[in-house]
Amino acid sequence: MAGVLYAVFAGLLISVQSVFNARVSEKVGFWITNALVHGSGFVVALLIFWFVRDGSLARLHSVNKLYLLGGAMGVMIVFTVMKSILSLGSGYGVAVILIAQLLVAILIDSLGLFGAPKLPFTFNKLAGLAIMIAGVVVYKLKG
Repeated sequence: MAGVLYAVFAGLLISVQSVFNARVSEKVGFWITNALVHGSGFVVALLIFWFVRDGSLARLHSVNKLYLLGGAMGVMIVFTVMKSILSLGSGYGVAVILIAQLLVAILIDSLGLFGAPKLPFTFNKLAGLAIMIAGVVVYKLKG
């Protein structure tokens, strides 16, 4: 149950953050907004780490170096989300992003990429994905 609550909260935060970032970028530009987003996130993460102390920089050497690109990907994520929200609107933009995210997550799970446990691709997953895509098509229909 906790995982579902975290996921719902993440969805809420991502949607609101996306709109906030898009609004800021209209005034100051994409890359300044991106720098502000990641700079403020860095400060907040350091403050939380200071109090929680849940990790060790000493073990950083044992991490696959490819995985350290997550921060660079975050920069591109914020940029592309801002562009999609400004171009498509919040609802449609987030819907398309979620479908793309789910497609890639299914590939990662099905192929066992990046150390993820290999999970079978089932008809239920295909049907769920098709329903989501159909939902976005219906959402976008002029009516």
